Amino acid sequence: MRDSTRHALERAAELTRNNRLVEAMATAEPVITAADEFESDEIRQWLIDHADDFTKEV
Repeated sequence: MRDSTRHALERAAELTRNNRLVEAMATAEPVITAADEFESDEIRQWLIDHADDFTKEV
């Protein structure tokens, strides 16, 4: 996964934890939709592995 993609996902997780879901989606959606087949698999696995990053308290 590209560093820029990982950074966007991490930022989306941070925004979600801060109850800024619309901004989180605006941050993550472009990198998710632009990903090729291989990166999509990596993104999917990252989201599975880091689900708690989106829900834990600040």
